[in-house]
Amino acid sequence: MNERYRSFAEFYPFYLSQHQDRRCRQLHFIGSMIVLALLGSALITTHWGLLVLIPLVGYGFAWVGHFVFERNRPATFQYPLYSLMGDWVMFAQILMGKIKY
Repeated sequence: MNERYRSFAEFYPFYLSQHQDRRCRQLHFIGSMIVLALLGSALITTHWGLLVLIPLVGYGFAWVGHFVFERNRPATFQYPLYSLMGDWVMFAQILMGKIKY
């Protein structure tokens, strides 16, 4: 992961290569769904404390997938913005059936 990516388009193939294990992708997807539910709940109920849980859930599910199943280091540590973008692009591609869940 020492390579510097100049664009998200260059980074995304690397991102996908770090998510080969289906269980890792499933944990990412589940974490993202819970993040959306927390965000929606906070907006509807105005219980803003729920927002504190978003990074814990989002990163928690993803990191379990990486450390337990992929056995790699999450790209978040070196590419935080591109990694966050990759999470949501992968989430959308799973919903669209472009990536296996």
